[in-house]
Amino acid sequence: MSEVTVTKLTLLEGYRSLVRFDDEDIPDLLVDEPEPIGEGRGPNATQLLSAAVGHCMSSSLIFCLNKERVKVKKLETTVSLRTARNDQNRLRVSGMDVEISLDVDEEDRERIHRCLEVFENYCTVSESVRKGIEINVKIR
Repeated sequence: MSEVTVTKLTLLEGYRSLVRFDDEDIPDLLVDEPEPIGEGRGPNATQLLSAAVGHCMSSSLIFCLNKERVKVKKLETTVSLRTARNDQNRLRVSGMDVEISLDVDEEDRERIHRCLEVFENYCTVSESVRKGIEINVKIR
């Protein structure tokens, strides 16, 4: 079964675009490129990618912990995204490091090990990025 979500970007000015999601309950998002190319008035594509990976990883872990009835007292996720030039001197995402700080009650610590072993397998975004995603482009 395949599901399609649609995200629409409308150029406003320079490199700044308005992002609209197909779920009307989600607010629009302003994206931009950092200075000196853009004005830095919103996150850029690499920042959105790191946020997507971090949020997906966090959500997968929380989902598993909830199923195990482990109360999460605090969870903070930091994603460090690296960029580097490839052989053609083009800037590419060369890697990401995800660090999750998790705080649970002492009595729940024994019940988190299974989740720590499996949660990454259920993160749609990170597993797709790791394996590569087919992207088809059409210009009308």
